[in-house]
Amino acid sequence: MNVSTELKLTDKKINPTAMRILVLDSLLKQNSAASLTDIEKSLQPADRITIYRTLKTFTEKGLIHVIDDGTGSPKYAMCAAGCDEGQHHDLHVHFNCIVCKETFCLPNSKIPEVLLPDDFTSTEMNLVVKGICKQCKK
Repeated sequence: MNVSTELKLTDKKINPTAMRILVLDSLLKQNSAASLTDIEKSLQPADRITIYRTLKTFTEKGLIHVIDDGTGSPKYAMCAAGCDEGQHHDLHVHFNCIVCKETFCLPNSKIPEVLLPDDFTSTEMNLVVKGICKQCKK
């Protein structure tokens, strides 16, 4: 068992079960955001529903965030250190490569402030840039 992974879970008040440790290890090894299918393939054989519930718990506790990159399949990536239960503070741009289909977090590119009318309330924001990543450009 990876002690560092277990600490990441307990710091977010998540019980470090064997499956949660495996899912988090899988996410930590990714260079880009991962879909449920990607994670499931890396953990075969594993129960898809259990993985989904684990990802949902991680999201609720502020450990990971969900990315809607327009592909129809949500992607999951690690949150910034400041995210907590129910409060995601890492509002950054995401990049989806049209060649390799990978989605990357761009934490240094913040989503610009959007001014809404007084009677509008924002619940989430998502900004995805589509293009060609540096690996595919070579």
